[in-house]
Amino acid sequence: MPKDQPAAGPNGTFTFHGGRQDAARRRFAAAPQPWLDLSTGINPVAWPIEPIDVPDNGPLPLREALDGLCQAAARHFGVGRHAIAALPGSEIGLRLLRHLDLPRPWRIVVPTYRTHADALPGAEPIGVARLAAEAERGGTILLANPNNPDGRVLPPAMLVGIAHRLAARGGMLVIDEAFADVAPDIGVLPLLTADDLVIVMRSFGKFFGLAGVRLGFLCGAAAPVAAMAAMLGDWPVSAQAIACGTAAYGDPDWIDTTRRRLAADAATIDRLLHDAGLSVSGDCPLFRLVECDDAAALFERLGRAGILSRPFDDRPDWLRLGLPGDAAGFDRLARALRHR
Repeated sequence: MPKDQPAAGPNGTFTFHGGRQDAARRRFAAAPQPWLDLSTGINPVAWPIEPIDVPDNGPLPLREALDGLCQAAARHFGVGRHAIAALPGSEIGLRLLRHLDLPRPWRIVVPTYRTHADALPGAEPIGVARLAAEAERGGTILLANPNNPDGRVLPPAMLVGIAHRLAARGGMLVIDEAFADVAPDIGVLPLLTADDLVIVMRSFGKFFGLAGVRLGFLCGAAAPVAAMAAMLGDWPVSAQAIACGTAAYGDPDWIDTTRRRLAADAATIDRLLHDAGLSVSGDCPLFRLVECDDAAALFERLGRAGILSRPFDDRPDWLRLGLPGDAAGFDRLARALRHR
């Protein structure tokens, strides 16, 4: 069986990663169609890709086009062009971290995105309460901010302080900011100098709702960013990704409007969950984490209604729900929850 399709447990496929609609169709063959996929935390209302000029698929992407994409992303993130590299999705960047010769010992802050354990094999899991003490050991610490799956946000100024403690001992802080686009004041990059030993992963697909474009960025300290760019070569992303990313990062009106809409939609799902007697134990504008004793049964019930949520093998009392994209989706979720 492939590594990304674990066999352990009745929900193994779904607890490994969100977005498994093919597996959901097999598991819940009688579920109504189309599926309402709330398992990924991806914005269900995507940036409108249709108006952009479709690039010519024949020639290789031009270097100046890639530079333009990185400049647009850098302006959005608040980072200089010299410290950013485009990736074919932030997932790829995470999985290549092990090849950057990052200082040891390696630690990951848990609970967190499952790929973090794969990114730094053998890394010691630590809780957020141990961050300051662990920084005194040097090495590398990887964390997500906002965190996945509980949405915890650590103040950027605090993270800069942790980074300085690590750096004083030859260490490196790695921050996965895949969900940071949801608010303008979450990202740490505007606070960093060129000398800070911090690298930051950014995702395009989650906030802009275009995960299939496969675009992400590695930003921050010049040496690891350059090493990552060298590994990926001259054409790290497609012409389509370059065109989409450049246009979307240059659309501040859509970005501002989307942040307001996500906040409103998150409040709506909070009301639905409250009315169903469910408690939200973690949140981000793109998802809610529910904690309940019957989370497994709720996953099954939603699945039979054609609604895919995200269970967790290590926390059977957790279930994560993304946002429906429209009123019909909210109504469908509300009806399924009423039958709880």
